[in-house]
Amino acid sequence: MKFSRIAAILTLLALAACNTVAGVGEDITGASRLVQGGLGGGGY
Repeated sequence: MKFSRIAAILTLLALAACNTVAGVGEDITGASRLVQGGLGGGGY
């Protein structure tokens, strides 16, 4: 019973970390496209 509780907590932490990494990646992509558009580059 204790092992399943630990496994559930680890799974939730892993999902939270993946979501955070994905959010940071989207923020970086958005900022780079904004800069690219401001410099006259071919923005998407």
